[in-house]
Order: sequence, then C-alpha cells, then structure tokens
Amino acid sequence: MITTVLMIEKPLVAADVELITTLHGDEPQSVVVLMRPRGDRDRLLRAVDDVALGEFGEAAREGDEPEGEDARPPAERGLLRSLDALRAFGAQAVGRVVEDHPLDALAAVVTETGADEVVVLTDPHYVEEFFRRDWASRARRRVGVPVLKLFAHGE
Repeated sequence: MITTVLMIEKPLVAADVELITTLHGDEPQSVVVLMRPRGDRDRLLRAVDDVALGEFGEAAREGDEPEGEDARPPAERGLLRSLDALRAFGAQAVGRVVEDHPLDALAAVVTETGADEVVVLTDPHYVEEFFRRDWASRARRRVGVPVLKLFAHGE
C-alpha cells in the first residue's frame, strides 16, 4: 500500500481526486490530508498571484474571503468533503486541518505514518515559487521522501 501525505489549501474537486487516486495505477492507497485554512498573512501574496494570472476581480475580492478563526469551519467542511471523495475512489483517507506551522505538521505526519511520498496540491503561487518559499520547495528540504507539486483544478 502506498501512503501519501496530501497538503491542500482548498477542497478537492473530482479531477483532483481522480489525479491523486490514479498516481500509482491500481496500487492500494492510503492518503493523509492536511488542509490549511486561509490566513490573513497570505492575503497580499494571494492578491499578487491573482494579478499575475490576470484575475483582477479575484485580487479585489481577497478581502471578502474568511480568514483566521472564521476560516476554520469552511476548511473543516472542505476537508470532510475531500476525504469522502477520496474514499469514494477507493483510497483509505484521514485528515486534519492544520493552522499553525503546516510544514512542522507535515514532517511529523510523514514520520508517524512512514509515508512514501508527499503531494502538494495548490493553486499557483508565483511569488512564493519564484523565491522557493512555496510548500513543495520547503517540504523537499524537510522530509526524506519524494515531494510532488501539482496544481489544483478549479470548480
């Protein structure tokens, strides 16, 4: 059985679930999902990414997104929907919302589970990626397993 630690920042859509569950063909898969709610400290970087993608309307709406404690309930609901979708595709799936120090949580889960790989599934974050401060780049320096970076599909 392949054990994958999956870091996400928004609920999985069907295309994401299919991608994750077919990475290893018919091999049984166990997935531990770590979901980070949106944080107010990320607002500026998200707005810059939106502008870089030409999504000016999205950049203007960044202030409308729930943040901090208000972001936790939607993150928990999104995590549950993601876990249900993974299970429907045949994966064993568990997960939790991680608010503080997501890379510390990632490293601990990789060690605890003996994970075979980490998959980081996020929207593009051009500023962070350019400076190698995105989750995948930072995770590669912290965990002793392969780290795959994939871009999440839209709704």
